[in-house]
Amino acid sequence: MGGRTAWLTVAGLTIAMMGLVGCSSADRQDGGQDAATSAGVRAIATTTVWGDITGQIVECVGAGQASTLMPIGADPHDYAPSSKDVATMGSADVVIANGLGLEEGLEQSLASVQADGANVVEIAPQLNPLPFTGDDDAHAEDHPAGDDHSGDDPHVWLDVARTARAAAVIGAELTSTTGNPDYAECGTLLEGELMILNDEVAATLARVPADERILVTDHDALGYLAAAYGYTVAGTVVPGGSTLAEPSSAELAELTATVQETGVPAIFANTADPQALVNALASEVGDVAVVDLYIGSLGAPDSEAGTYQQMMTTNAQRISDALAG
Repeated sequence: MGGRTAWLTVAGLTIAMMGLVGCSSADRQDGGQDAATSAGVRAIATTTVWGDITGQIVECVGAGQASTLMPIGADPHDYAPSSKDVATMGSADVVIANGLGLEEGLEQSLASVQADGANVVEIAPQLNPLPFTGDDDAHAEDHPAGDDHSGDDPHVWLDVARTARAAAVIGAELTSTTGNPDYAECGTLLEGELMILNDEVAATLARVPADERILVTDHDALGYLAAAYGYTVAGTVVPGGSTLAEPSSAELAELTATVQETGVPAIFANTADPQALVNALASEVGDVAVVDLYIGSLGAPDSEAGTYQQMMTTNAQRISDALAG
C-alpha cells in the first residue's frame, strides 16, 4: 500500500470504521450467524458476499442482526433453500438479494416471501449492470422469463467499485427500514474503504502486460472484472452465466482452439463449482495451469478470502501471478 493510500486509510477511515475493521467474518459468514445482537435491523442476505458487506455495515453501527442464507462454498446458482431458510427470510426486516437471475434455486422462495410482505431488495439491478458478452439469446435460459434484465450479467461484485456503490445502497436501505441514519453513514464509510481497495486491486492487475490480460474461465462470470480492469474474456468452459449449463463437444473444441491460439498460461476456475470440465480442458490443451478464484462464495473465515476485501485482494493476486509469471 502506498504512503498516501495508507495515510488516507488511517486518517480518514480507521476511527470511523472501527466496527468494520474489527468485525470477524466468522460472525457473518457461517450459514446464518449473526453480525450483531443489539436491537436494530434484522437483515439476511442470500450470498456470502452480500452477507459480508451487510454484516460490516451492521457491525459498524453496533445494532441489529445480519445473517447469510447460503453457507460458505455454496454455488449461488443452484442453492436450494430449506423450509427454515424460507421462514427466516419471511421474518427478516430486509432480505438482501443479488438478483438478475443469480439465485436460480431461490427465485420461487424469494417471490413467495415477497408476496407475503417481505422487503426483498435486489442489489445488482441498481448497479448499472452490463450485458453478457456475445449473443444475449445464448444466455436466455440462464434467466427467468419476463425479467427486464434477462440479458444482464449478475456477477456485479467482481467489480470492486460497483460493490462500493452497493455498500451505500444497502446502508441507505437499512436506514430507510429502521429510521436510523447510522446505517446509511456506515454504508457510505464502507463505500470509501472499498474505493481504496478498488485502486489496490487495479494496481495489482495492472502488473500484467496489456497484451497478456486474457482470461479463460469456467463460466461467464468475470465480465465485470475484465471491463473494470482492462482485461478480455477469451472464452468460457461452461456457456452462459450459469454454472448449471454444460458445453457441447463442439464448444469445448472451439475453446481448446482459442486457448491454444492465445497461448494463455492459465484457466481460472470457481472454488464453489466442480472442476472436472476445467481440468479436462487443461489436460487437452497441455501446459496450462488451473487457478482457483473465489467467484461465487467467500472462503472460510480464517482463510485468505474470509471477507470480501480479502477475497478480491486474493483473486487479483492470483490472476496477476498466473498471467504475469
